[in-house]
Amino acid sequence: MDWLIIPGIVVTFIGLGLLFYTIARIMRAKKQGLSDEQMKLQLQSAVAWNLCAMGCSAIGLMMVVIGIML
Repeated sequence: MDWLIIPGIVVTFIGLGLLFYTIARIMRAKKQGLSDEQMKLQLQSAVAWNLCAMGCSAIGLMMVVIGIML
């Protein structure tokens, strides 16, 4: 099942990249000194990106584990 391991690694790294993007986005928002309402909007958006990134990473890791087990 080597054909499942390599795409799983790629999907996992995409998820990790999205996690780093989310972290950088929040750090930028903190440095900008936004008002409470604007910061709340930024954080709500970041939560959605974070969930997407974690889901992407989890799916990639599941693909790798299934590829190794089979």
